[in-house]
Amino acid sequence: MSTASHAEVTRPDPLADAAGTRLWVERVGSRRWVGHSSRGATVRIGPVGTDGAFSPAELLKIALAGCAGLTADAPLERRIGPDGPATVTVDGSFDPEEKRYTTLTDRLTVDLSGLDEAARQRLFASLHRAVEGHCVVARTLDAGASTTFTVVGEPEREHAP
Repeated sequence: MSTASHAEVTRPDPLADAAGTRLWVERVGSRRWVGHSSRGATVRIGPVGTDGAFSPAELLKIALAGCAGLTADAPLERRIGPDGPATVTVDGSFDPEEKRYTTLTDRLTVDLSGLDEAARQRLFASLHRAVEGHCVVARTLDAGASTTFTVVGEPEREHAP
């Protein structure tokens, strides 16, 4: 009798906390920065309209769309296969006086023509549960995360809440 074991294939959790990953940006010119991760990824950052670069607000929206896509991937793959095409687009309402987005909307587009109505409804419910319950970017934005900016070498000071 054979006692062959099957190696379990594991994929990195796309929702895992990246606490061990170092992230930073470096200035490479006037109003041009490059973002880096300790895993070797880079992204060019510049003002809106800069060829080959994302603006910081665009990166925020890309992060939201990317998080929704990664979070939706498992339920999608079960229904449309590993190579089934899908696109998440994102836009938002910008308040120029407050210099912030007041709303962001991401939309998943996927061909569901191969699914019957009951399967579509189950997939819709599964996708909403996944994204609303596990997309870290959306959950962070919805909760209104606070930020703190400091300058290395500055004296301690009170930070506004």
